[in-house]
Amino acid sequence: MSGLEGGALRLLLVVAVALVDVDGRVLVSERPAGKQLAGLWEFPGGKVEPGERPEQTLIRELAEELGIRVEEPCLAPLTFASHAYSDFHLLMPLYVCRRWTGTPRPMEGQALKWVRPKALRDLAMPPADAPLIPFLVDLLGS
Repeated sequence: MSGLEGGALRLLLVVAVALVDVDGRVLVSERPAGKQLAGLWEFPGGKVEPGERPEQTLIRELAEELGIRVEEPCLAPLTFASHAYSDFHLLMPLYVCRRWTGTPRPMEGQALKWVRPKALRDLAMPPADAPLIPFLVDLLGS
């Protein structure tokens, strides 16, 4: 699928979250082998399904991917990324969440790690994720 519809790139709405622990670290997950951009580190989240609000998507995705429960009032919008890939244009709101129930664990076999905000710059991340890092550093510090 080319992503071109009437000469324009198809718009894909994906939502992501920076889970922040009590030590101010952010959780990232590694994209598994076989997926586009495999091996890169990203913020948890996923594609917004038809009829879903971004917050509903995050609640669903965090339960599926990490086995945690998040309440909607705990999701605070921070910023967004807008990035043109070769076959689609990605619009990705980034939320911050400091409260959830359960311990994040890799439900889909992905690697997880907690990282200090400034250390996110040292990770190989998808092109749309990298511009979000300065906002997290401004919010969280080191």
